Amino acid sequence: MLLTELDYNLPPERIAQRPLEERDASRMLLLDRRTGAWEDRAFREFPELLRGDELIVVNNARVIPARLLGRRVGVHSGPHGKSGKTSSEFLQSEIEVFLVRRLELNIWEGLVRPGRKIGVGEKIIFGDGELEAEVESRGEYGLRRLRFRTQGDFEEILNRLGHVPLPPYIHRADDSSDRERYQTLFASHAGAVAAPTAGLHFSRAILDRVRARRMEIVEITLDVGLGTFEPIRTERLEDHPIHRESYEIPESAAAVINRARSGGRPILAIGTTAVRALEDSAAKSDGTKSDSRAPIVRAGRAAADIFLYPGKEFRVVNQLLTNFHLPQSSLLALVATFAGRENVLRAYAHAVEAGYRFYSYGDCMLIR
Repeated sequence: MLLTELDYNLPPERIAQRPLEERDASRMLLLDRRTGAWEDRAFREFPELLRGDELIVVNNARVIPARLLGRRVGVHSGPHGKSGKTSSEFLQSEIEVFLVRRLELNIWEGLVRPGRKIGVGEKIIFGDGELEAEVESRGEYGLRRLRFRTQGDFEEILNRLGHVPLPPYIHRADDSSDRERYQTLFASHAGAVAAPTAGLHFSRAILDRVRARRMEIVEITLDVGLGTFEPIRTERLEDHPIHRESYEIPESAAAVINRARSGGRPILAIGTTAVRALEDSAAKSDGTKSDSRAPIVRAGRAAADIFLYPGKEFRVVNQLLTNFHLPQSSLLALVATFAGRENVLRAYAHAVEAGYRFYSYGDCMLIR
């Protein structure tokens, strides 16, 4: 499949720059994955639109304040001016560090901007010096291996100095409200650098109504990484090297999911991140494809490297709540695989025309 087959036109004004005042006030496009028919609904109708026997799977990843603003301390400069002092004593330009993933206790992989001037051995200081990062090595696409040294607890300092890592298509600085609104109500396991955005629509009132109908909700964790925004750089979709994201499925959740699957109950994933974890686990399972009753979701930690594009199959998920995704992206490919490329692109065209809000702080789709 050519990447251009996953394209659509989106006017910039359709990209939501801020969340709505109330979490559950979003619009929701209801899409029938078999017929391609859609209906304009509201997310507040979500509990009553379900059959009542669905198993709802949510991602409880918590976004860390992964964007740090620091000062460069140069170490590779020669004599500076008449004073004879080195530039390392003078050069303290502002540097942005975007944490991508933790490699070891005090070692992170991250993006550094402006990156071309930050070489191996350079040090960056944050705050009043209570946090310092040293560049240990360089990687692909501008990534750096960073070793942190702290005067105190790293998590406490990060929470105090870090900024909410808003997506690149939100063209504003983060503010205090994003600390709460760029987290789902399920967020409990810190480690993600982007929110599992389909979960952002849930309010306490919606959850109460879902639970009043006695539907089960299970939680899994997938640490959403920067790869969720990574563009596809290959002409053919299949040639794209998909990003990896770590996930964990608890024993109790795996048991409930496998039991629901064997009983023929609908499994409703809240977001593409939940889909990636469930379908990656199934793809790596010893369960046979022919036996729908065989347990195929395995408990434990793993790294999702599954790439779902048209032609691939879903073994676990058969309903999906998701936000709208970028053109020519791996997440749009996943949704197109689930509901059919033509169905999805027609639904997206309608959403654009009907004034839906797109992307992380935007509206959503329920596909079933």
